[in-house]
Parts: sequence; structure tokens; C-alpha cells
Amino acid sequence: MSTAGLILAAGRSSRMGSDKALLDFRGRPFLSHLAHLLLPRVDSLVVVLGHREQRIREALPASSRIRVAVNRDYDRGMLTSLQCGLAQVGQQVDAVLWMLVDHPAVRGRTLDRLLAAAADSRASLVIPRHRGERGHPVVLSKRVIGDLLALDPSRSPQDVVRGYYGEAYFFDTDDKGVVLDIDRPEDYRGLVAPAQTQ
Repeated sequence: MSTAGLILAAGRSSRMGSDKALLDFRGRPFLSHLAHLLLPRVDSLVVVLGHREQRIREALPASSRIRVAVNRDYDRGMLTSLQCGLAQVGQQVDAVLWMLVDHPAVRGRTLDRLLAAAADSRASLVIPRHRGERGHPVVLSKRVIGDLLALDPSRSPQDVVRGYYGEAYFFDTDDKGVVLDIDRPEDYRGLVAPAQTQ
């Protein structure tokens, strides 16, 4: 199964007060950490940038397998960034591993297990769950990708994703990183506190 990675990093990070993509996690900016995590596991990687695009682009590692998609409409919501990235991915892959830049604590072995579950199950969606709570990253099949690309940009990705829950493979994991959404300064302080180190 050919798989592309997709990281969304286009937003303003208004609740954080500084660019989440550039916050430090284990010695690297969030965006760099996630790119290094994904590159050994996917055939290609698309990163969607928008707000402060030039500065955030500098956090990406040098790799010929990374393509940057710039979403000029990022203020219209997440779906515009997701559609921008999926359009850049193209039709050549079987699945897309969709990550959000504010979920940096996901373990590499969790990604391995998600991708294996996607290959084995051929489910329309593979969604991680931690203690019953759905999280990220999510593996999207071609069918779901097509529906997301066709959705009106004023809508939410969940308008498509929820419709596929009946065909989804829910992957239960003890990896809290799948639900650890770093949106606010207090979230970040909790992430980098000694109790959160792994």
C-alpha cells in the first residue's frame, strides 16, 4: 500500500499566542519533529503552510520527498488546508496519513501500527482511540479523500469523516499522544513537564 503523509501547519495559532509549528519538542520544532517521524514511514510527505509561511518553512528538514503546499485561504478553516494538501498529494497513493502539527507527542510505533491496520483492514478510515476518545493521526482511503476534496470549503472535515464511521477501523492504543492537542500555553507546559517525557 502506497501512503503519503500530510501535516497541516497553516493556522494562526491564536490560542497559543505563538506559532505552534515552531515550539520545541525533544530538541526540534513541532513541525520538524513530525516530519522526521513520518519520513521513514511514508512514500512522500506534503506539508501545508499558510500563516507566516516563510518562517515556518525553515523548520522543515531538507528532503526531496517533502512537498510544501501553501494555503492562502487558511483563515477560512481547516478544511481549506486539508483540501490544499490532498490536492498536492495527487491520485497515485492508496492512503494518506493525516497529521495535525499540534499533536507532536504521537509515538512512532503508533504510526507503524496505524499504517499496518490500514493495510490489513483496507478500511475507509483508520482512527486511533485512547480510552474511548478519538484522536489523530487518521489514515484516509481514496474514497474518503475524494469526498473531502468535493466538500464545500465552508464545511468541516468531520462532515465527511463522521459519515464513514460505520466503515472505520478504530485502533485502540495506550498512546496518549493521539489525543494530546497542544492548543494553549498551559497545554504546552504540560507537554514539556518532566511527567510527560517518554
